[in-house]
Amino acid sequence: MSSLSGHVEDYLRLRRSLGYKLERAGLLLPQLVDYLEASGSSMLTSDLAISWARIPQASPNYWAARLTVARGFARYLQTIDPATEIPPSGVFPARRHRPTPYLWSQHDIGRLLDGARKLRSPIRAATYQALFGLLAVSGMRVGEATGLDRDDVDFQTGVITIRKAKHDRTRLVPLHDTTAAALGAYVTERGRLCPAVRSDAFFISSTGTRLNRSGVAKTLRQITTDLGLRDATGGPTTHQLRHSFAVRTLIDWQQSGVSVDGHIATLSTYLGHIAPSDTYWYLSASPELMDIAAERLDTRFGART
Repeated sequence: MSSLSGHVEDYLRLRRSLGYKLERAGLLLPQLVDYLEASGSSMLTSDLAISWARIPQASPNYWAARLTVARGFARYLQTIDPATEIPPSGVFPARRHRPTPYLWSQHDIGRLLDGARKLRSPIRAATYQALFGLLAVSGMRVGEATGLDRDDVDFQTGVITIRKAKHDRTRLVPLHDTTAAALGAYVTERGRLCPAVRSDAFFISSTGTRLNRSGVAKTLRQITTDLGLRDATGGPTTHQLRHSFAVRTLIDWQQSGVSVDGHIATLSTYLGHIAPSDTYWYLSASPELMDIAAERLDTRFGART
């Protein structure tokens, strides 16, 4: 094994111990090492990294993704060998534009919960009304909610523990009293309708098993189709309930005169984002929040008339 290959293994082991899966890096970095060795170089340079990134006949977006993998490894390698060059960013500028999320209105969320309440199976109706309601008021990811066990919801403290969230992290989600009451009512109804079920899952299907994401998505499509919220191009998703929660929170802060900049880290932590920059993206999601962005630019660069 070459020293570069050993460094790749050490880098992946370190990052994965911090909760990062690095599936793409695990595939691409050995290829990068092979390229460097075939080029007769034992050192990672910017020119070699850029040349390797653009080997496949692909879009600049994919080249940029490959170079991002190389850049992360280069930062680690530079701590071992200061002569290592870190490839610059912006070499391949044509990055994919992140679309503005669909925003659920409070009215449509109410209609969604009414639609869930009317599902034919009583336990299915109770489960999906509670699940969609929790997603709408907590900003949880659907996989986090379906992955909850009964012991993860602590009604005494009013806190949900999300285990192995994105990046294998654990976080706590405090509940409003009304949300805790609604979940408590679901637990009572679940016990009445399915007394013999022994599943550890908090949210259960009509067969008493844990919900899965495909089943949740199918149920949402069924309800939103009946409500006329879908068309030939598609319709709202469960993940957009999370987007809508974040945007409503930011709008409430803005309208209440609360500093968005001063509280964005709190919302970022609550949502389970790694960095506040992921949360700032929601500023582009509504006209009210675009005003915040405009004011920020005016403050920084001066209003132009």
